[in-house]
This record gives sequence, C-alpha cells and structure tokens, in this order.
Amino acid sequence: MKHLFQQGKNENVLLMLHGTGGTEQDLLPLAQIIDPEASVLSVRGNVLENGMPRFFRRLAEGVFDEEDLIFRTKELNKFLDDASKQYGFGRDSVVAIGYSNGANIAASLLFHYEKAVKGAILHHPMVPRRGIELPNLTGIPVFMAAGKNDPLCPPEETEELQQLLDRAGTITAVHWEQNGHMLTGTEVQAAAEWYKKNV
Repeated sequence: MKHLFQQGKNENVLLMLHGTGGTEQDLLPLAQIIDPEASVLSVRGNVLENGMPRFFRRLAEGVFDEEDLIFRTKELNKFLDDASKQYGFGRDSVVAIGYSNGANIAASLLFHYEKAVKGAILHHPMVPRRGIELPNLTGIPVFMAAGKNDPLCPPEETEELQQLLDRAGTITAVHWEQNGHMLTGTEVQAAAEWYKKNV
C-alpha cells in the first residue's frame, strides 16, 4: 500500500487513515498534535471512487460494499504485519487514527482482528458491519468524535458503534460536536487530551 513512515522517539506508531479523496499527507498535522514523539505510518487507500482514494468500495453513500470491506481490512492488517517487520516496530504498538472513510476501516480492523491495534481515535465513524461477533477487545481504548448534526453519520450510528465496541470489551469515550461531518480543531484537541491519559 502507498504510504509514508516517519520514525519517532517513543514506541507508539500512529496509523493515519484519511477520509474519501485524501492522501497519506492529509492527516500528518493531526499526528503532530496527538503525539509528536510517536512514529507515524500514514497510508493511502487502495480503492478509487471517481478518482478519489478510499480504503474500500461503497455501493452508495452510507452503504458499504461488505465483501470489499472484509477484503480491504484483511489487506490493511497484512500490510501492518509487513510494515512492522520493515520498519522494526512492535505490532502491538499501533494506534489507528482515522477520519470518515479512514475511521471506518480502522473500526473494521477492531471488528475483525483481536490484536490489530493498541487503541483507536475515530473521527466520524460508522458501524462497519452488523450481525457479526466481534473479537475480544478487552481494555482497548477507543475515542470517537461525532457530530450531533452529522448528515452522513447520525448520532444513533455513533451510539450503536459505541455499544458494539463496549460489549466486546473496549473502553470508549465519545466527544460530541455541532459541526456536521467536519474534522474540527476542537475534536482533535479533545482526542489529544484523551490520548495522553488513555494510550
């Protein structure tokens, strides 16, 4: 997968996952705010939708191509295994940070793999899949930022995702905004504060 890696000073590795139409450069400023000492592994989605990079296909807005989601989640998990060997970081030191489509693939990693990530910061995520049993995620810290008036991701979606993750054992926190589907400075600051205490 097309990506960039920046070596940091502590053992954490921030896996940066952009939104639709983004690139591996997009979320680098977030990494600096969340943990300037961490290594950064920023990845570009392998799927194109009208020329815009994404991490998996969708059938319509808010309707995921489930088969492709499963395949791309497996692909990303395998990529993390390979990258950990290539760059010499612990596979158990990865903290996923995603926005929108990137948050959804990060949530999908949690839904499908027991030890995919050490923790996750999900900006405006949706429930990746329904009707499946989640792996044991006991003690994994997950932060979600959501919009009370988000047209793409209504509050009920966030609440359902929180319930599903909590049932699997994660320790979740939700930060609510009034700014729709936008990634805001205030939610990034809230994520940074949470990260300092929980990751």
